[in-house]
Amino acid sequence: LISKETSDELLQRNTFNGWLNGGWEWVNLAFLAGGLFLMARRIITWHIPVSMLAALGICSLILGWDEDLYTPLSLHLLSGATMLGAFFIATDPVSASTTPTGKLIYGAGIGILLYVIRTWGAYPDAVAFAVLLMNFAAPFIDAYTQPRSYGHSKPKRGLKPGEKS
Repeated sequence: LISKETSDELLQRNTFNGWLNGGWEWVNLAFLAGGLFLMARRIITWHIPVSMLAALGICSLILGWDEDLYTPLSLHLLSGATMLGAFFIATDPVSASTTPTGKLIYGAGIGILLYVIRTWGAYPDAVAFAVLLMNFAAPFIDAYTQPRSYGHSKPKRGLKPGEKS
């Protein structure tokens, strides 16, 4: 017969949840390695993944300071589709923001929405929904974050006083 302590130890050893016990943490670390490879090969830029993970981390540290009430930072970063979303989904060149400042805003928006939906929403993994919501905002972000172009004069608009058309 197995005592209660031994069965609890067996259950704890065979669980797939926990800090690097063979669960989603390893999968997310593999996605992180793949994303770093894409950044090293310059296939994607650092703006969206770094701002998304930084915003998620900052929200988790500031708003989720009590690990008994809120999800800890390690679980936010290494569970679900966080790394997959940061490096492979959010960086889609067709639907993501294209300006450098816009990419930072876009990624930070995804990170903030991800924290809000996971913490107070009923949606189990919010990466897809957060990326979808920020995809709607990407054209608006790009319109207001266009880089300034130097080396030319502004176009003349309207008529000057005394000019005829």
